[in-house]
Amino acid sequence: MKAVQISSYGGIEVLSVNENVPEPKAGEGQVLVEVHAASINPFDWKLRQGYAKEYIKLEFPATIGGDFSGKVVGLGENAADFAVGDEVYGQAAVIAGGTGAFAQKLAAPVGKIAKKPQKADFLQAAALPLVGQSALQALETHIALKPKQKILIHGGAGGIGHVAIQLAKALGAYVATTISADDVDFVKELGADEVLDYKAEKFEEKLSEFDAVFDTVGGEVTDKSFKVLKKSLPAGRQGGVIVSMAGAPSEHLAKEYGVNAIGQNTQGDRERLERLAELVDSGKIKVHIDGVFSLDEVKEAFSHQEQGHPRGKVVLKIR
Repeated sequence: MKAVQISSYGGIEVLSVNENVPEPKAGEGQVLVEVHAASINPFDWKLRQGYAKEYIKLEFPATIGGDFSGKVVGLGENAADFAVGDEVYGQAAVIAGGTGAFAQKLAAPVGKIAKKPQKADFLQAAALPLVGQSALQALETHIALKPKQKILIHGGAGGIGHVAIQLAKALGAYVATTISADDVDFVKELGADEVLDYKAEKFEEKLSEFDAVFDTVGGEVTDKSFKVLKKSLPAGRQGGVIVSMAGAPSEHLAKEYGVNAIGQNTQGDRERLERLAELVDSGKIKVHIDGVFSLDEVKEAFSHQEQGHPRGKVVLKIR
């Protein structure tokens, strides 16, 4: 079986396409999947570079990759919710109990997969799991975004951001987003109401009284975002909410501005994947694919992901 593996931490050069990797077997609570497509997330190259090696231990050689789509070809014990032939999508990262998505076959826990959206092909389905569940967890769980509320989404043209814009509009919110000048038309087509070029405009001076911020950028952008949120008032008005995908926001600033601050680590599960599939099949969310590469082109795919600032997602077509 062919799979993308690493035998050490490092740059793109450590990626290897190995053609004689043993096929995985579906263990208890797992399904065996013939992989049709997989997608690359920033977490994949950060894991490859060793950013998380202090708390995520890999056994080398390690098959990498999390997001995938494909067909079930085998069942382990206690996997009765699925059947051979089911078209599924989800996550199969080694650190989440799978065998790695960048491979011709994988084993995935049943709690991390769901039937793929009917209106998404395999490439689109493979692009959805992490970005879609991240947006759902932030907007529906942490923020509980309501109609007519105002939300600022940083990085609106990226993988998570472009899905979050569509979800926020589906929830009836007013959406502002920060992007580069080249992406203005793209995010407007997604439904963004207000678009700011982060290089030319200071969002913290132009926006105010927002109910929520969803930050996919981090750094000083997170700190500046406190300024645009509604502040809690003695009369009982609740302050705004900031959710960051790039580390925990400052507790000191949260207290100073009277807002709720959350650092999010996305928790994927079947319930969120099923909710995501409903949104896709109802036409409320459509994932954008910036580039498609073969498994043998994995180095080029990672280079595009890391250096090309893609709109939406980068996908590996495996079958």
